[in-house]
Amino acid sequence: MTSAFGSVSPARRIKDRAASVFMWGAFALAVIPLVSVLWTVVAHGVGRLDGDFFNHSMNGVAGRDAGGGAYHAIIGTLEQVLITSAIAVPIAVLTAVYLVEYGGRGRLARTISFFVDVMTGIPSIVAGLFILALWLLTFGFQYSGFAGSLALTILMIPTVVRATEEMLKLVPHELREASFALGVPRWRTISFVVLPTAFTGILTGVMLAVARVMGETAPLLLTIFFTKAINTDPFSGPQGSLPTFIWDQASDPNQHAIDRAWTGALVLIGIIMLLNLAARFVARRFRPAGR
Repeated sequence: MTSAFGSVSPARRIKDRAASVFMWGAFALAVIPLVSVLWTVVAHGVGRLDGDFFNHSMNGVAGRDAGGGAYHAIIGTLEQVLITSAIAVPIAVLTAVYLVEYGGRGRLARTISFFVDVMTGIPSIVAGLFILALWLLTFGFQYSGFAGSLALTILMIPTVVRATEEMLKLVPHELREASFALGVPRWRTISFVVLPTAFTGILTGVMLAVARVMGETAPLLLTIFFTKAINTDPFSGPQGSLPTFIWDQASDPNQHAIDRAWTGALVLIGIIMLLNLAARFVARRFRPAGR
């Protein structure tokens, strides 16, 4: 190979080495903060990672007291994210299907795309203020986990729309044309050809959106309020959540409360990781044959 093309010049070797150093340096800059954060949370949070933390709430437990747990917050977070996903995912997927498969370059499609871009950049507290003003103050509903889910839905929809839209665009047009050539209607082509092909990418986008909204604190403080008691009904009364639990414990100067805050953060990261692993398993299990 060297005799055929000649030796590599010193200048090209220097450029190659510089590019390699730059690449690995950029990789380290991205990974080191992530590993540092994860290590810090694990080191501080593993001390209270016991059965009491998962089986007890903070009802009747003061910040200076040992014990207590986040059972009420874990239940609240899971219920709120489940309701948020049940509302946001169908709306977002149908919106993306319209933009890619039906909207084209029409005025309505451009308008929807513009508002999706705007919603992507709104601060989370704005979503909380909107639900507070509309759902609680105007309509007169009380603080509840469902109100928090509505605020999180506003944050989740644009992320899922954009992810689904990009995945649908990656589906080869040949698949659609082959289906149309067989006389299959457009809606059946979308349901049984396009969406299954893009399922893995759509599910990844949904999990990224879930990871984003699961850690939001500001909109929840305005909509679910705060409670240390166990409330398993997301439609009635204030409900706990892991973000508000962490915020409450971290704002307490007592060491026991700080320890609970670290453990709450560790549990939140663990739940997100488990959901991502489950999503990867489902995506691999139900991906189209031959992919």
